[in-house]
Amino acid sequence: MNIAKYVDHTNLKPDAKVDDIKRLCREAKENGFYSVCVNPVNVATAKRELVGSEVKVAAVVGFPLGQNVPAIKAAEAAVCVSDGADEIDMVLNVGALKERRRNFVLEDIKGVVACGVPVKVIFETSLLSDEDIVYATDIAVEAGAAFIKTSTGFLGEGANEHVVALMVKAADGRIKVKASGGIRDLETAERYVKLGAERIGASSLAKK
Repeated sequence: MNIAKYVDHTNLKPDAKVDDIKRLCREAKENGFYSVCVNPVNVATAKRELVGSEVKVAAVVGFPLGQNVPAIKAAEAAVCVSDGADEIDMVLNVGALKERRRNFVLEDIKGVVACGVPVKVIFETSLLSDEDIVYATDIAVEAGAAFIKTSTGFLGEGANEHVVALMVKAADGRIKVKASGGIRDLETAERYVKLGAERIGASSLAKK
């Protein structure tokens, strides 16, 4: 299995320097990864570093808590796209989801989807029940998102087999699934792909 084509090679550390982002991009090119995933401030740098390659740039929005007001998430996504982002990974508002404020969550996602590039909705599954995950999946589908994603990797447990399988089942072919958070080896990545994940978020899969 060629795992590389599934991987969003990620550096979302708060102390990431320009040289770190350049190295991330170099590793992505050398390993044939699908994309790099970076904070908004690093999108333009990543885009420049990847000129002439097939590696895409993904940017996070509302990261890592998802508690920005919807207009700010939408504006942040628009700036990221302007700077060269090919995809957006946005964080769901978990509190609103748990309160079943369906329209708020729906419009929050729609505002980011309006930026015009594929959007992945990060659930932060360590905070959600199975019922929450199914409920959130239906909203993400209705909002027009391209993917649902397990976690930020910054809070609680990341991906696990139960969650990935549940998300794939809930997606039911209507939306893709990205597994992320705590994926540190190829065997784990391959296991999630076999379960049905179509993208993997990881920071340590590059061949050195």
